[in-house]
Amino acid sequence: MNATKAGLLIVLVLGNIAFVAGWIWAVKRHRLRERPTVGDVAIGFVTDFLDTLGIGSYAPTTALYKFRGRPADELIPGTLNVGHNAAAFLETLLFVTAVTVQPLLLACMIASATAGAWLGAGVVSRLPRRTIQLFMGAALLIAAFFFTLKNLGAFPPGGAAMGLAGWRFAVAVAVNFFLGALMCIGIGNYAPSMILLALLGMHPIAAFPIMMGSDGILQPVASLGFFRSGRFANGPSLGLVIGGAAGVLVAFFIVKQLPLTAMRWLVIVVVTYAALTMLRSARLTRAQAQPAPG
Repeated sequence: MNATKAGLLIVLVLGNIAFVAGWIWAVKRHRLRERPTVGDVAIGFVTDFLDTLGIGSYAPTTALYKFRGRPADELIPGTLNVGHNAAAFLETLLFVTAVTVQPLLLACMIASATAGAWLGAGVVSRLPRRTIQLFMGAALLIAAFFFTLKNLGAFPPGGAAMGLAGWRFAVAVAVNFFLGALMCIGIGNYAPSMILLALLGMHPIAAFPIMMGSDGILQPVASLGFFRSGRFANGPSLGLVIGGAAGVLVAFFIVKQLPLTAMRWLVIVVVTYAALTMLRSARLTRAQAQPAPG
């Protein structure tokens, strides 16, 4: 293992120690007593199982939350980042050690995504309910769009490179900053990362260690912002941790491959419906906030 990967794994472990300590502090500080249900655990298993196979977890989780009516819309971004962190930790360990990518690019893209997440979490933690609903609705529509592109074979084919140099290197690092910030509002980075790196000439498999490594570091950092504000659902987050860890291990070591095209079409339908529902909720929130005439 090279020095960059070893350093990344050390930072990953230290970040998750801080994550656990922050969660314990948040539970005491905000008196969070909610426990996970069987449904919470099941959602974690299914969504992180799909994430490990390359579909993503944020959009399907948001859709399932919207269908079941909990947690509250304004708590969903924090719940996604806190709850899916355990799966991101495992995926980082598995993919970063299994796929060789340019060490400097890996380190810089992860650092930029983490910086974006730190900024994004601070902003999202202060947003009003309706703004979050609008952003989440847009995020779901964007996810459905990317899933459709993937199923139609419209993603750029990419190249064979496992690294970048010059202006391509700079563009990749800069864009990953914004992808890290967008993670905090619920826009997963798998499809955008795949498209970005393919357009820059990299091999599609290179997106996995970069994406997983970014998630593994940025999610505990972003979670610290949500711990301070208390804007996450404790029970559903714990459910994602428990079910998600199991889903990652089953997908990576046992299943490994499924007919993903058919599954993506199903996810597209579900996510699109959830997006429209979220936007409808934003309209209702605005109507309720307006004073009655007279």
